[in-house]
Amino acid sequence: MTWKILVTDGLEKEGKSILEEVAEVADKKGIEAPELLEIIPEYHAIIVRGRTKVNRAVLEAGKKLKVVGRMGVGIDNIDVTAAKELGITVVNCAVATSEAVAELAMGFLFGLAREIPRGDETMKTEKFSKKELSGIELMGKTLGIVGFGNIGRLLGKYAAAMGMKILAYDEYRDAAYIHNAGAEPATLDELLATSDFISFHLPLTPESKYMISDAAFAKMKDGVRIVDAARGGIIEEAALLRALESGKVAGAALDVFEKEPPVDWTLIKHPKVIATPHVGAQTEEAQLRAAVDISTEVLNALNDQPLRWKIC
Repeated sequence: MTWKILVTDGLEKEGKSILEEVAEVADKKGIEAPELLEIIPEYHAIIVRGRTKVNRAVLEAGKKLKVVGRMGVGIDNIDVTAAKELGITVVNCAVATSEAVAELAMGFLFGLAREIPRGDETMKTEKFSKKELSGIELMGKTLGIVGFGNIGRLLGKYAAAMGMKILAYDEYRDAAYIHNAGAEPATLDELLATSDFISFHLPLTPESKYMISDAAFAKMKDGVRIVDAARGGIIEEAALLRALESGKVAGAALDVFEKEPPVDWTLIKHPKVIATPHVGAQTEEAQLRAAVDISTEVLNALNDQPLRWKIC
C-alpha cells in the first residue's frame, strides 16, 4: 500500500523528502475547513501546525485516517478525545523546538530587565533617553518557572548561568526531578509570592485556562515581571492589563495571546509590554528539527513502529 499524507500548514523540504520516499504527499498549505472536510477521506495521515483545526468533524470524515501529526508541541487545535475514541493516533514533536522557545524566553528576561525594546525605540526617534532607562540586573533575582518540562528546564539552566535562583512548579514532576534539574520545587502560591520574574511553560488546558487572574496577581510581589511564551489564555489578559496599570506588574513579555492575531491591541500597546507574534519556535534550526521529527514519527505510526511522542 502507498500511504497518502496531507500537509496543511507547510513542511520544510527535509521533512517532505523523508515522506516522499515512501508515500504520496499532498501539500495543501492554507487549506480552509470546507475543502479539508471534502478531501480528508482520501488520506491516511495529516500533518498540521497550529492553524489547521483537526476537530471531531475532520476526524470522523477521515475514514482512512490513522495518524495526526502536530509539527510543534501544543495540541490544543486537535480534538484528542475524539481521536482516541476513533482509534486515530496523535503525535507531536515534543523536543524539536524546545531550545528556540527557551532562548526566546531568556531574551524576554533580558528585554524586561533592561528595557531594551524601549531603548531601541527612543533611539530610532532620535531621543537619547539615558536617564529614563534605569534597569535591573538578573543576577541574584528569583525566577519562577511554571511548567518544568523540556522548555522550562532549559530556561532554568540558562537563567541559573546568569546567577538567578530558580523555583519550579509543575504538578506532573516530582521534587527529585526538579532538584536534579538545578531548581527548587515550590507550590504555585510560594512561587507567585517570592519570584521577581515568572515565566510560563505549560499547555493550555481547562485546568490552566486563566490560572493567572486578578487573584493570582494579588499574591505576587510588587514589581514582578511576567513572561509567557507558552499559550495564550493561561494569563487572563484583562487582569494582566489591570496589574500593569496598578504597578503590581512592572513589565510583561508575551509571545502568545488569547486570540491570534489579537482583536484588542490595548495590552500589546502598553508601554511596559514587549510583544512578539508567536515566534517562539520560529528559528531555522528548530523548524528543520521539527520537520524531520514529525515526518519520521508519522511514518512510524503508519507502519506500527515504536513512537517517541505519542499523545494518544
